Amino acid sequence: MDVARRLGQWGRSWRPRQLLVAAMIMLILVVTAVDIMAPPDVHLGPFLVAAPAITASFAGARTTALVGGVAVAAQILVAGVRTTPLDLNHSAQIATLALMSVLATFFAHLRVKHVRQVTRLRSVAETAQRVLLRPIPRRIGPLCIASVYLAAEAEAQIGGDLYAAVRTDGGTRVIVGDVRGKGMEAVNEAALTLGAFRAVAHRQAELPALVLWLERALSSELTDPAAEAGRAEDEAESFVTAVVADIPDDKPVVHLVTCGHPPPLLLHDGRVTSLDMPAPAPPLGLTQFVGGAGEEPTVRTFAFGPGDTLLLYTDGVVEARDVSGVFYPLTGRLAGLPAGDPEALVDRLCADLLAYAGGCLGDDAAVLAISRSPALVPAAGRAGGGPPSAPPPPPGQAAPPS
Repeated sequence: MDVARRLGQWGRSWRPRQLLVAAMIMLILVVTAVDIMAPPDVHLGPFLVAAPAITASFAGARTTALVGGVAVAAQILVAGVRTTPLDLNHSAQIATLALMSVLATFFAHLRVKHVRQVTRLRSVAETAQRVLLRPIPRRIGPLCIASVYLAAEAEAQIGGDLYAAVRTDGGTRVIVGDVRGKGMEAVNEAALTLGAFRAVAHRQAELPALVLWLERALSSELTDPAAEAGRAEDEAESFVTAVVADIPDDKPVVHLVTCGHPPPLLLHDGRVTSLDMPAPAPPLGLTQFVGGAGEEPTVRTFAFGPGDTLLLYTDGVVEARDVSGVFYPLTGRLAGLPAGDPEALVDRLCADLLAYAGGCLGDDAAVLAISRSPALVPAAGRAGGGPPSAPPPPPGQAAPPS
């Protein structure tokens, strides 16, 4: 029993990489044995080069050099048994195998160096993502929230899509946006937008004032001569599409401002309704070019009651294509997904989106699902005996102005 236990522990101590190295040594032994027993006109020595070449794909330089050395020693053994190592044919095989082993060792060194660089970069990217896109709590006041960021590039962790949620005295404010372009320039604009939103979202009493602040913050940065220096002409034309939502605690409604962004979707009793704005504001950072600078954007109010789910997303979702080039039908796909649990909805939506696009998105995508719990939280500072709130409009329709 003790012997069996020790054998089991010894077997578990062998990692897959060690097993692969053992397999390469076994390959060398098998080829050597067969080559020794083969007829004089049959030479299997060239097959030995497979051992160091394969080892270089999964092991480091030292292990590859070790396997290469064993292969060269095996080839010398074969030459000594069959004729002599000084035979022209065997000498050429030994020299070629030694050269290929040296090359395999060199490429193994380069591969390990590249893997370490990628690992460090990925660690930096993950840290930057945690700083830029801070995790949103699953519960904020009466709201349940789930969020996800899907990067288009396999090695990328961050990009130009953004989202954030800020708690105010009487509700929660949320932003979902998408920066034009890609790369570090897009990351910089996303950081600027999120920083401005987090700095003032809990201070601005009115939603239009908040959006104007974001517009001024982006416009001043984009027109700053110091910021423009060194930029290419197309890089300087940056802007951010966004949806900014204000969700009060004590009223079953949501106030929305859309700045050139895809409209949110409302899931209510199995129906999916697009919360379209009749006159959306221009993207943030473009007001100075399209006119309307200093004008307050239009705010529209929609019903958002207990049990409803609000879905905010970036265009990477609706612009995903299948193998035939057809865009992802988001509204139709949502009809069959669970709407009561935001986390389950986001998980199912992401799995369906990736399966539809064949596992590869053409652009980064961000999704934010928000649902209101059945019990409404009373507004901060509201005394009892006050007038009740006006009844909410039908789901998907704008509420009358207060």
